[in-house]
Amino acid sequence: MEKISKISLVIPTYKQEKVIIREIDLLYQVLRQLPYDFEIIVVVDGFVDNTYTLLKKLRRPYLKVIGYEENKGKGYAVRFGMMQGTGDIVGFIDGGMDIHPTSIPMVLNHFLWYNADIVIGSKLHPVSQVNYPIGRKILSWGYRSLIRVMFGLRIRDSQVGLKLFRKRVVDDVLPRLLVKHFAFDIEVLAVAYSREIGRASCRERV
Repeated sequence: MEKISKISLVIPTYKQEKVIIREIDLLYQVLRQLPYDFEIIVVVDGFVDNTYTLLKKLRRPYLKVIGYEENKGKGYAVRFGMMQGTGDIVGFIDGGMDIHPTSIPMVLNHFLWYNADIVIGSKLHPVSQVNYPIGRKILSWGYRSLIRVMFGLRIRDSQVGLKLFRKRVVDDVLPRLLVKHFAFDIEVLAVAYSREIGRASCRERV
């Protein structure tokens, strides 16, 4: 069983100058209670507001702020950040905290319990409490069905904004990716699956 000593968590951000510091503080309060070293990597996906400037002033030892001038899309930002992660576990959580950071300890526990390569959050897990309009539920069901048919992924919520990977999986899979925008979530799982990474050790949890 592989041990965990350090976690790298990426936050892709775009036009979030009003909320990003609060989100980092929230994430820090969760991670500091874990028995692991950690780093928070914020990727500013385009210098279109004051997000990058505000973050560079924080001077926090656990925080790494990186970015680039032109907006390139979520997929590019996540890949850019994860490739610079130094932890045994490298993952990302979407800006906006659609999945609350308090879910992270349970997700990490599943790495240890199952010796997993990949663990993803899920709003469709039985203990998840999320309310959606009926129209969105129908669209989500159709999208999940299409993904299962096209890629063979037995995952109910591939788009959820919390995914964690073993560092060796990141090093193997990310250089092979092409998608720069929101289909990144599907591509990273599909490529891992095609390389027989995570077929028996990919877990879906809240």
